[in-house]
Amino acid sequence: MNLQEILFQFLGGLGIFLFGLNFMGDGLQKSAGENLRAILNSFTSTPFRSILAGIVVTVLIQSSSATTVLTVGLVSAGFMSLKQAIGVVMGANIGTTITAFIIGVDIGAYALPIIAIGSFLIFFSKKHMVKNIGEVIFGFGALFLGLELMGTGLAPLEDLDQFRELMIKLSVNPSLGVIVGTAFTLIVQSSSALIGILQEMYSHGSMSLSAALPILFGSNIGTTITAILAAIGASLSARRTAAAHVIFNVIGTLIVMLFFNPFLAVIEMMTMRLDLNPAMQIAFSHGLFNIANVLIQMWFISQIAAIVKRIVPGKEIIIGYDASRLDHSLVQSSPNMALNQTKVEIGEMGNVVLEEYGTVFDYFKNRDEKSYEKALQLEEVVNDIDMKLTEYLMLIVAEELSPAESNEHAIMVDVTKYLERIGDHGESILDNIKEGNQLAKKSRPNNDKNAFLYDEDLVEMFALVEKNIAEAVESFTSNSYRLAGSVIKREKEINSLEAHLRGKYLELLNQGVGRPSDGVMFVDIVSNLERMSDHAVKIAKHALGFRYPFLNVTGSKIGTSIEK
Repeated sequence: MNLQEILFQFLGGLGIFLFGLNFMGDGLQKSAGENLRAILNSFTSTPFRSILAGIVVTVLIQSSSATTVLTVGLVSAGFMSLKQAIGVVMGANIGTTITAFIIGVDIGAYALPIIAIGSFLIFFSKKHMVKNIGEVIFGFGALFLGLELMGTGLAPLEDLDQFRELMIKLSVNPSLGVIVGTAFTLIVQSSSALIGILQEMYSHGSMSLSAALPILFGSNIGTTITAILAAIGASLSARRTAAAHVIFNVIGTLIVMLFFNPFLAVIEMMTMRLDLNPAMQIAFSHGLFNIANVLIQMWFISQIAAIVKRIVPGKEIIIGYDASRLDHSLVQSSPNMALNQTKVEIGEMGNVVLEEYGTVFDYFKNRDEKSYEKALQLEEVVNDIDMKLTEYLMLIVAEELSPAESNEHAIMVDVTKYLERIGDHGESILDNIKEGNQLAKKSRPNNDKNAFLYDEDLVEMFALVEKNIAEAVESFTSNSYRLAGSVIKREKEINSLEAHLRGKYLELLNQGVGRPSDGVMFVDIVSNLERMSDHAVKIAKHALGFRYPFLNVTGSKIGTSIEK
């Protein structure tokens, strides 16, 4: 086999391996559904639980990089602190060792039948769950087929004098092995791929264990590139999470390299006692390295966080929602009081929605990336409050409620959803502005704020809708007829302004001013604003008792007395 055949077979095998690994992870992720994010979001209250959550999620999706990216997203949205994130990253490093153990099982001879079974499930089943299982099985088979091809392709290398010299250098100079492992993983962006290659080469006798282990340790440093890429342009907390990932893996590698000979002796002892094959020796080395690394560093999470804050300085913006005020003990003992507390929390949700709206408005006026980032974080918080309030309301409705309480419960469910939809429309406007800015920069590099989407009438509409949302929320929380009536009256002005803006921009396009793509986004922004105002009106109508007019006239609504 010449060099070209070796290279082609290795690269082809590597491609199939990476595809199989990714396909298997996707199938597992689809099967797990939204639970992955929920696990990371909910089960990270202590360092130990954070580590455990990182292990579980990584085992489910077979990718520590994917877990880290999810964690970066949650930190960026304000749902997880830096200390919690560091714990998850530590757990992800342990969870990823499962892949090495899977690869260590020698079932390459059955790779093609496994692929066939997976294919049948994918193509001949209409059930989504069966298809997802088929993806997992297909990816599993492709993973081993890729390994077989890589192993066969690399086998002739052991006959080359240059390759033997390189292996001798790696055995004598472990630091060089760490660099090789880091560089390869940076390029391929998969530590699992490098581990698979090491297992194949060590199994064929192409390299010694003392040469393979430093490369293995280097792969842990190289895998941090995914988190770094995910954190580019993200929030300060997200960048710190990526930095913590790098620091944790670098410190772990330095520690094990200082005690390399004792570590090697432990692996050789385990090999003799457990009768491990070469592939399993690599898997056990990887597992022992990561577990030891976590056991050593988990006691220093606060110190790692402090180091990270020095390396990545800046003032951290913490945006989140404290659900502890939703007292679950009240649900059974006093549903009436639970509803009162829910109403207070809906008011808090309205405040967050208003803050998000104001931030979107700021982004429209100033095109400041910090406003864009903050608005996205606030939208995540709105969604989180919506989920927690809905869950709480579902617990209340299971109790025995009076007709008035049932009426108020139905209103609260509606208002919560209206506020969540206002937030969604805010995110849509945010995307329109960002897309418009990008198009404008390409066609008009020296544009100012008037070059795209800026219009004084549109600014006025933004201000009117903001006032409607604010007064609608207040009319609901304070039961104010006066404010509710003001919202409904202002809606006519907003509708009139919407029609005016649509006509005005179409007229400009007919005159050859602006581009059709600008017009589409401009009209989308106007439409989203009008719909936000519509939802505000629906909230105001609840305050007036138009939507569920039950016992409203007598003033027996739950909460404070009605303000006339």
